[in-house]
Amino acid sequence: MNIYDALSKITWRKREYFKWKHHIRYDQRLPKKSEEEFLRFVSKKTMNSFLQWEKTSEYRQLLALYLDSRIANDLDDIYKSVSEKAKEGDPQAVKLYLQLQKEISSHAKQALKVFDNEEQEEEEDDLEIV
Repeated sequence: MNIYDALSKITWRKREYFKWKHHIRYDQRLPKKSEEEFLRFVSKKTMNSFLQWEKTSEYRQLLALYLDSRIANDLDDIYKSVSEKAKEGDPQAVKLYLQLQKEISSHAKQALKVFDNEEQEEEEDDLEIV
């Protein structure tokens, strides 16, 4: 499940708040709304209900999913940087590159398991009983 799947399961005001706060709309060309514009959009007078929601486990779980996706993007940037330095012959970069390679391989194996399970579920959904 990604952050957008999880957000689709909560109320639209909370979803819009989370997207506004973490600036994760699909269309990044649009400027971020000010707090006043956001409150007008969700028909609220204050941020109090959203600030209270931030203290709940639901919000923390959404935040964990969001940060997990950010870590994946950061890992990509780090990999590119370390890879370039390792190619230049930096011994520390080579060591870190090998560690990253093991870590990425481990994550790839986990991802394959998830995608294999999803593929099997889709195949089961396509069966017709006559």
